[in-house]
Amino acid sequence: MENKTVLWIIILLFFSSQNNISGQTTIHKLPNGTVYRIIQTDDSYILDSAVYHIFIPESAEKIRGVFIHQHGCTMEGRGVSTAYDIQYQAFAKKWNLAIIGPDLYSASGNCHNWKNPESGSGDALLKTLEETGEISGHPELTNAPWLLWGHSGGGYWAQAMMRDYPERTIALFSYSPGLNPTWDYPKEALKIPVMIRHAGINGDACCWESALNTYNKLRKNGGYTSIAYTPYQNHNFSYVRYMAIPFFESVLSQRLSENNPDILHEMNSSKAWLGDTLRLNTYKASGYKGDQNSMSWLPDSTVAAKWKEYIITGTVIDRTPPPAPYDLNISVKHNRALELTWKADADIESGIKFFNIYNGSHLIARYPSCGDYQAFDTNGDDAYPVSTLPEMKLELTGIIVGDHKISISSVNHFMLESDKTEFPQ
Repeated sequence: MENKTVLWIIILLFFSSQNNISGQTTIHKLPNGTVYRIIQTDDSYILDSAVYHIFIPESAEKIRGVFIHQHGCTMEGRGVSTAYDIQYQAFAKKWNLAIIGPDLYSASGNCHNWKNPESGSGDALLKTLEETGEISGHPELTNAPWLLWGHSGGGYWAQAMMRDYPERTIALFSYSPGLNPTWDYPKEALKIPVMIRHAGINGDACCWESALNTYNKLRKNGGYTSIAYTPYQNHNFSYVRYMAIPFFESVLSQRLSENNPDILHEMNSSKAWLGDTLRLNTYKASGYKGDQNSMSWLPDSTVAAKWKEYIITGTVIDRTPPPAPYDLNISVKHNRALELTWKADADIESGIKFFNIYNGSHLIARYPSCGDYQAFDTNGDDAYPVSTLPEMKLELTGIIVGDHKISISSVNHFMLESDKTEFPQ
């Protein structure tokens, strides 16, 4: 706990040194994009303040959607981690998405003040999207559709946003949703793919009941809704991104339009699968003769297989290697050492654990030498060490300068290794 407190103090000091555009906005340039920090304050809000960190990939000519990762109750102040999460950044780069990590604060009552969008948290988000669009040169952010993700009280908020803005919601992943929403959803929301995860009566307090109530309300009316029950985990502990990312990718592949970013397609019913939450069998929806609304709805066969794996094991194994590093440079220092620099996109499925450095066929170094380059905390799905990832830079000594053949590879969190990329001679 003490180490995490120190980390958040470092983060606050870090942001105080960034390029100040105004008293309310800062900009932080990264090698692969830009993070905008915007603070919203307004007397009309119940919120004391709403702080947003927004990542926009450098490669995105036009933003096609916005991934909104809403923290839960008692986790105010941790939304910043999502914008600096290199795994989510790679996901955003692939699909031309912006990433938003909100921090919704309250002087009293905690999430009970921001959980409902009409309290001001909805308007604060809309205002932030418009302002970020103006500052970043991406005005399409104002009307871009959303991928909603919410944990605990944030799950309640995300579900309320889907209720209020069904026309803007691409999909929703609700992680241990809390506070038991009792509202009815408009019929437009029934066509939005939704996945809800909970840990059951012994591990999720009253949130398991909230999850089941929402699932039953949507699914009995034909909603495109599934539920994932991992009883050996708990409210906070879950490798949830390993299920959320493939779910979102499946939906994006069907709903985003190549030619018109303002159009959201309906899901392709011929690709849908069903999941039996009791026996954990899966079936192609078009051939199933029983009561389909009694089973989880899944967007395709890939998600159906991962859903089954996730419920049984609590995670989803990555079976593909990460992309190889790129933009490699090598320089000689003092005629006795080599300085290596490079860039690398994280594996969308499972991030970057470390890099291997080779001389010819021989492994000569690991970077970092111990620990992980990037990881995430299962409590709230927060990346760490947030904005303080070390540069992709390494000095090698003991190498005969002029007689080397240096290459590098990425290794993901399931220990799969990318192809090696050679440094220029």
